[in-house]
Order: sequence, then structure tokens, then C-alpha cells
Amino acid sequence: MTADTAELTKLNELLKGFRFAMVTTRTAEGKLVAHPLTVQETEFDGDLWFVISRQASAVEHIRLDPTVGVSFSSNDSWLSLSGTAHVVEDDAKLREEWNAGLEAWFPEGPEDPNVVLLKIDADSAEYWDSPGGRVASLLAFVKHKVTGDRMEGENEKIDL
Repeated sequence: MTADTAELTKLNELLKGFRFAMVTTRTAEGKLVAHPLTVQETEFDGDLWFVISRQASAVEHIRLDPTVGVSFSSNDSWLSLSGTAHVVEDDAKLREEWNAGLEAWFPEGPEDPNVVLLKIDADSAEYWDSPGGRVASLLAFVKHKVTGDRMEGENEKIDL
């Protein structure tokens, strides 16, 4: 089964609330390592794009095992994606994804030979979302403590 329009709309809505992701890779020894990366695109079509250093340990790990996990967290929403990562050398796409914030890490700009793209083709997602934001989450927590009722929220698994 693949995601329908409503599911992709929900994932896009959630992704707009996240600026950073933790991309989890596997080392040659089989250890899991999470890498903080900045999300470059907010419109999700099944692919995620990141700008990364060619010498980053994540690049080395992905060349050994391209299977990755990507997690996002905010005060009231959480998203986990799994998929396959690819190191992409595409100057036009890099310029398209480039923004001024990246210059803190790559002062030479998109022409820096050390800069590459990391593309993740997501194949599944799971999210947890507390409707109403932080205040609603706090009220639901208080209600749970007083009544013992389970906290409300959305949790869905999606095949992409």
C-alpha cells in the first residue's frame, strides 16, 4: 500500500514544523549513530534533501549501508521515517537547495568541493501528533492525571 493524498498532506503539514532532523546510520561495526542535519525542503514527495560535508561520517556510513532512519521532534509532534540514502553530486540541485544559513558550515558556498547532497528516499513513516499544540497537550496530561483516561493524539503508520 502507498500513501494517499491525505496521508501525504498530513506528512507535509508535520514536516513544516521541523527545522532539524536526526539521521541515523549504521557504522561498519554495526553501531547506530544519529547525525543532526537541517531539512532543506519542506514539500515532501517521498524524498528528503540535506546538504552535507563530503567528509562527514554519515557519508561514510551510507556508502557502507544506505538504510537510514530519520527522526523529527517538536513540543507536540514526532515523526519517524525510514528509507534509503544516496550521496548526490548535482551542482544545479545543490544551488537550488542552497540558503544563506548553510554558509555558517560552508563559507565557500555551493561551489565548495567539500559539499554534497544527501537524498533520502523514504519508504515508510510513523507520526505522533497531539492536536491543538502545546496547550492542548498540557490539558490532556492534566486530564489524564485527574481521570486516568488515556491521553489523546494521532498515531499513524504510512507506507510510502
